[in-house]
Amino acid sequence: MLGALVGTAGSLVQSGWFPGGLLLALLATTGLFYGGRYVTGTQLGVAAPGIGWLVAAIGLSMGRPEGDVVFSAGLGPLAYLLGGMAMAVICATMWRLPQSGSKPGRLEE
Repeated sequence: MLGALVGTAGSLVQSGWFPGGLLLALLATTGLFYGGRYVTGTQLGVAAPGIGWLVAAIGLSMGRPEGDVVFSAGLGPLAYLLGGMAMAVICATMWRLPQSGSKPGRLEE
């Protein structure tokens, strides 16, 4: 649900306040994906909000039969979609986060 909310808000902000809105939307998207990774410690923490973000962003990019669209044609919406997908992939393929309280090496008996 949070991914869909960030995707919807980012879709509206990125075109309204270009170019600052685009940077703000991409920062929010990156924070969402990294936060999911940090909280869960797994790639599933990126995938769950990523799917919600993608559904909202793609759903808003499709036009209605009346001709109404949220995304306008141009570089900004394309940068938002591709940048958001790139951030999801980057956050999902990061190294594993170190576990707190554990020492590297052998277990003591």
